[in-house]
Amino acid sequence: MTEDLDIKLIKHTQEGLPLTKTPYKDIADALGMSEEEVIDRLKSLLECGKIRRLAASIAHRKIGINSNAMTVWKVPQEKVDECGKIMAAFEEVTHCYERPTFPGWEYNVFTMIHGYTDEECENVINSIKEKTGLDDYVMLYSEKEFKKVGVRI
Repeated sequence: MTEDLDIKLIKHTQEGLPLTKTPYKDIADALGMSEEEVIDRLKSLLECGKIRRLAASIAHRKIGINSNAMTVWKVPQEKVDECGKIMAAFEEVTHCYERPTFPGWEYNVFTMIHGYTDEECENVINSIKEKTGLDDYVMLYSEKEFKKVGVRI
């Protein structure tokens, strides 16, 4: 029962909290729960790691953060964890993943860097190069956004 309730709660909130003075009460009313139960379930989901955070999501393009550089890095396998941690520590890096390589594509660590300008992104990339000692990379700038949503259940 609790897991079914958790899934209902997650599905109900994954598009965002109601923009009202009583968002948790509104959720509770919609799901037939008490406000306290909604808050307790969300805390429990955070504590056990089923959800990572409850936070505002910024429409970055609407506030002028228009440069997005997916930067792919060729990182020696023995340095992937070390370099990945260094890259992920940069505030401007919103995504950092290790991915498999393929013949003709040897880039195995991907970072998404956001900035107001391409120059800002390039400054971050240069700082990453300095801290990691890496210099084999390709920057892929976003040109058009077709879709962007978080994971849905």
